[in-house]
Amino acid sequence: MQRFLREVAEQRWDDHRFYHQSRINQTLHLISAISFLVAYALLFVDPAMAAIVGWCVSMVTRQSGHFFFEPRGFDRVNQVTDEYKEAVKVGYNMQRKVVLLGVWAGVPLLLWLQPSLFGLIQPATGFDAFVHDVGIGWLALGVGGLLFRVLQLLWLKGPLSAFAWMFKILTDPFHDIGLYWRSPFALMRGELLDPMAHVGHDGPAASMPQAPGVTR
Repeated sequence: MQRFLREVAEQRWDDHRFYHQSRINQTLHLISAISFLVAYALLFVDPAMAAIVGWCVSMVTRQSGHFFFEPRGFDRVNQVTDEYKEAVKVGYNMQRKVVLLGVWAGVPLLLWLQPSLFGLIQPATGFDAFVHDVGIGWLALGVGGLLFRVLQLLWLKGPLSAFAWMFKILTDPFHDIGLYWRSPFALMRGELLDPMAHVGHDGPAASMPQAPGVTR
């Protein structure tokens, strides 16, 4: 259990220091985390709507922060290249996210062109039913995307990294609220980038083995 929690902490730390230096990105992650909690609650009463909230609000705000506001290129905070960060990313790096978001955007188009999904489902009658089918399709994509990456990690890195990443992803909304609730206030002060003064000094990574080529 200690190894598992240590792996989760290391993945969280690397995700934070590598991919969340922008205060705008952090603030968008805060919004995303809150809306993900709403989506989690909706799962018990309306799974299709939960998926719509999760993808259209939570994922759009979260990924917009990464694509449009997070600095790219050489990372002076961690003294690593962007290519290095993309190569060691445990979860979905930017290239994988482009593929995932492309599939997400294609689900409504597929259901519009094939309402019966090639005979697998009852065709939707009316707009509300169509939206419901899209929501269920997005829910299946979310579950499938999670399990697909877990299976990849099982093959590439073993069960510890795979299940630690799955636990991290599912609990990120709770963690992000505690981590980034101050970010909007920093942003209002005009601080566009987190100074990351804690990187290399304290935090979970301080006592962790240093990866080759990385300065913590």
